[in-house]
Amino acid sequence: MVYASRCLRLMPEPMQGPDVALVQQILQETNIYAGTVTGVFNEACDKAVREFQRREGLKPDGVVGVKTWSRLLTKSCSHMENPAIQQSPGVLITINLDKRRLYFSVPGRPTKTYPVAIGKASTPTPLGNWTIVAKAVDPGGPFGVRWMRLSVPWGGYGIHGTNNPKSIGKAVSHGCIRLYNEDVIEMYDQTPLGTPVMIMGRAYTGRILRKGDRGSDVRFVQSILKELGYYRFKLDSYFGSRTEEAVLAFQTAEGILADGIVGPETLNALQQARDIKRGNVDP
Repeated sequence: MVYASRCLRLMPEPMQGPDVALVQQILQETNIYAGTVTGVFNEACDKAVREFQRREGLKPDGVVGVKTWSRLLTKSCSHMENPAIQQSPGVLITINLDKRRLYFSVPGRPTKTYPVAIGKASTPTPLGNWTIVAKAVDPGGPFGVRWMRLSVPWGGYGIHGTNNPKSIGKAVSHGCIRLYNEDVIEMYDQTPLGTPVMIMGRAYTGRILRKGDRGSDVRFVQSILKELGYYRFKLDSYFGSRTEEAVLAFQTAEGILADGIVGPETLNALQQARDIKRGNVDP
């Protein structure tokens, strides 16, 4: 299943970072955002995101989730992979999600390995072959001291530092790759734009849930529905009538096809709603 890295939106304490700056830059290029690119998700940015969503036929909620990210990243060719910067820079980054290690290869030198934090099962790090398409020094906050954006076309994924070093080695992120700040600094100047990044590991595919199903994934959905106030019963891991009614109520409230089935769109909406309720802003 596919999820955006983190849901960008207006918060009492404004969200900020290179992913916000990217959204502002694309909105500026499409003549929707007239402000400066500050990397701070302020009221002007919120207004521009809602206008973009209206024009694209999306729910104008001001939340940059997977659908809005996907539409934004198709609007500006400057944010697509540029063939001119992909001509074998020589450096290669390989990330093994199962081992939670990053392997950094530079021609003529021994390969270095670094421990990393990766996406949790519900918001996994995207598998595949990507490239480094943007870089930033001192993005701050949860991004630490360096940021390198990946060419993933459905979210603001990147390789970056952290303000939470205890998270390294764990599956805790919204899909980004976190390193100790000293490690990402060591890599940063040696990593040109266009550097290939290969991410390998187990894929979290999930299953479509419907009435009659049982399992820990049903319990997971029930727990989110309960936290959001749609399900008020015991978490019994059984997709019965009460769970179906809760799913239908949530889908109706979110403007999703109300079929009582938890597929990728409904699961993504559930997780996004939970992140917003919890005030989760970590990448």
